[in-house]
Amino acid sequence: QLQASGGGLVQAGGSLRLSCAASVRTFSNNAMKWFRQAPGKEREFVAGINYSGGFTKYADSVKGRFTISRDNAKNTVYLQMSSLKPEDTAVYYCAAGRFYYTDTYDYWGQGTQVTVSS
Repeated sequence: QLQASGGGLVQAGGSLRLSCAASVRTFSNNAMKWFRQAPGKEREFVAGINYSGGFTKYADSVKGRFTISRDNAKNTVYLQMSSLKPEDTAVYYCAAGRFYYTDTYDYWGQGTQVTVSS
């Protein structure tokens, strides 16, 4: 129901755009979120966006560098990542849920690996 893509290897300071395609049922009327989990670390909420796209929330660690957006016509959510740092290295997951500003979710997708080299 949720398929993330766009990960890869990038040098520090570079950019990547992640995409997450969802089924109509999963995408409709739901907030969309991105999480990440680095090896040996707990899962971290990265960003959330409400259904209309008018409200967003970011983790302090990515604020000003990452931008979440969505295209409701394509049932797709994006995460534009800029000024990447080695500490951004993680598996990134997309999720869907009721509230864009919480770390709760109803649907969880397959992750995509992002590796930032120094």
